[in-house]
Amino acid sequence: MKVFGLIGKDIDYSFSRAYFSEKFKLQNLDCVYQNFDLKTIEEFPHIFKTKNMAGLNVTIPYKEAVIPYLDTLDAEAQAIGAVNTIHIKNNKLIGCNTDHYGFKTSLIPHLKSEHKKALILGTGGASKAVVYALESLEIEVKFVSRSIHNKHTINYNDLSVDDIQEHLLIINCTPLGTHPNIEECPPIPYSGIGRHHLLFDLIYNPAETKFLSHGKKATAKTLNGLEMLRLQAEKSWGIWHS
Repeated sequence: MKVFGLIGKDIDYSFSRAYFSEKFKLQNLDCVYQNFDLKTIEEFPHIFKTKNMAGLNVTIPYKEAVIPYLDTLDAEAQAIGAVNTIHIKNNKLIGCNTDHYGFKTSLIPHLKSEHKKALILGTGGASKAVVYALESLEIEVKFVSRSIHNKHTINYNDLSVDDIQEHLLIINCTPLGTHPNIEECPPIPYSGIGRHHLLFDLIYNPAETKFLSHGKKATAKTLNGLEMLRLQAEKSWGIWHS
């Protein structure tokens, strides 16, 4: 039996385990998908005590931290600087990134001509795949962070209504609002959001986060991360069988 799995922290909610378990059942595949909940990334090598390991997904907070434990990165993961898929081939661990594909493919059908500038909330591993995708679409990007403020990044405390109105695409790459902490949301001036905005939340549980709820009330277009996850998962499956 081949073993696939997800490494992360506090991942009982995992989309991946349910998704792949159902896939294996429907296709009558001799495979199993496990969660490897790691308190620290230093525990990562221990999961290979599991026999017949065939492939891994990586989620928060280890998309960047796992890189030193890998043998190599493919070109896209190298360019992005974050990994969400590990391909095991000839006993080598190859880091890949399918997040950018899932994000870009799910976003494109909803983009309009006015979506020229984007704010990315958060600067973690997920945000790196998002900016990679947006740059390929020639969308101008600025990050919003709690601690950094430079020409590419705005501190949350300095983010103005004018900034919100100037950037009609806003992507939440933080975990704020994830179940069970559903009343949390990024601290941005939501009064600047209007009907021309597109708000994308990488979170999928709950389906409508507080962030998206604010956008919906302002008649903005809103998207959660479920379709992105489905697309990146299928891309991972293809990599594992390449």
